[in-house]
Formats: sequence, C-alpha cells, structure tokens
Amino acid sequence: MLSDAVRKELAEELAVAERDRVPLDPLVARYPDIDVVDAYEIQLINIRQRIENGSRVIGHKVGLSSKAMQQMMGVDEPDYGHLLGEMEVFEDVPVDTSKFLYPRVEVEVGFVLGADLPGADCTEEDVLKATVAYAPAIELIDTRIKDWKIGLCDTIADNASSAGWVLGPERIAPDQLDIKNIDAVLTRNGEVVAEGRSDAVLGDPTIGVAWLARKVASFGVRLKKGDIVLPGSCTRAIDARPGDDFLAEFAGLGSVRLRFS
Repeated sequence: MLSDAVRKELAEELAVAERDRVPLDPLVARYPDIDVVDAYEIQLINIRQRIENGSRVIGHKVGLSSKAMQQMMGVDEPDYGHLLGEMEVFEDVPVDTSKFLYPRVEVEVGFVLGADLPGADCTEEDVLKATVAYAPAIELIDTRIKDWKIGLCDTIADNASSAGWVLGPERIAPDQLDIKNIDAVLTRNGEVVAEGRSDAVLGDPTIGVAWLARKVASFGVRLKKGDIVLPGSCTRAIDARPGDDFLAEFAGLGSVRLRFS
C-alpha cells in the first residue's frame, strides 16, 4: 500500500492532468505496489476536494461490468466512480472535444432512484423497488493516462475513467420493461458502430446497482433518492471525434443523442 503522502501526490497529478489535458504515465507502472484500496482513496481525495469547491454528487457509475472487461483487467468484480453535477452534458449542446484527452462514448440504461437504497445488504429486489424509472443514457468516458494504457488501479484512481453523462427524455417504470432484454444500437453520423443488449451488464444491470450500493457502503456512502446510477455499458466504447453525432436507441426505452464539436 502507498503512503498517505504518495496518495495525495497522485491525486493532485490526476487533477492537474484533467485540468491541463496533459496525460500521465500509468500509475501502475510507476508504483507497482499500488492496490485497489490505494486507488479508491486517491479517487476519493479528488472527489472530496471537488465537493469542497462546490461540486455536487449526482450519482455513481459502475465500470468493468462485463465479464470480458473483468477478464482483461484480471478482476472478478466491477469498479465504480462518481457522477458530479458539472459533468452533465446535454443533447442540445455539442460537447467540445478539446476539453478532453481521449473521449469515448458508452451506451447505458440509466437508473433513476426514487428512494434510498440499503447499504451492505442491498439486493436486486431492493434496487427494483427503489428505482422510479429507467432512462436512455450515454456515458462520456476519458482517461488521464496516456493512450488508454490503463491497469485496474489506474482507472479506479481516475474516477473510473468517467468524464460526463447525458440522459434522454424518456422515463420508463421498471414494471413496464424487462431490464435484461433491452436491445441497444449506437450510430455515429448515421452509421451503426455498436450494438448490444442490456444483459451484457453482468447478465442483469440490477446486479451492478446492488453491488454498487454494497460497495460504496464500505466507504460510508449511500445511494439516495434522486441519484442517477449508470450500471455499465451495453456495447463497446467508441471514440468520439470533433463533428461526431451519436444516437443511442433502446428498444422500448427511447433514445439519447450526443454531439461533439
């Protein structure tokens, strides 16, 4: 494990890399002894600092939610990051790609919580009871590590590579849609670039949300009424370039658009 001083130093490096858009060499290469606890503490140092500076936590995202990604990273559980208010992007406002290093988009079924979730003993049933609606979502991801050459601790420390999120206008109650059977298609400039289905997320996205509620409870955090939870991508991540116009369409759930300038 790393010392508190090194954790703070790495948190500052990541914050500066994001601010100045100058990527870092992988943390795992520089500090081979870094572990998951170090990485979450580094993430939390920056989140706490942003909250002190006026940011507000809107919700959380789950990463590494597919078995393929877990196998690639050599882990057996997902990871998570925070969604902050200033990270929200909008369908009708093009995103300036110059504000990011290596932007990509992912297609997700968003959960909007209508009640607080339990902590350490949260179940999938609890998630369904607390969810007021599903929503079509695109997550904007980025990395502050050079060329996406990340290890597990790199992405965790870097807020699970999260950079932005947008929800489409549709809201569908959980009892109106089978969360495990939502087909999704992503087009870029009118061309299909990715297809998937919601059960790509751990077989059932509610599993990811329940895992998240239990995981953050170990850090003294609860998922609360009004929070947005992004449980993981239905499709592979797609690079975003200036001028790109993305449209994610979900069977029975509507669509969401994200444009880049």
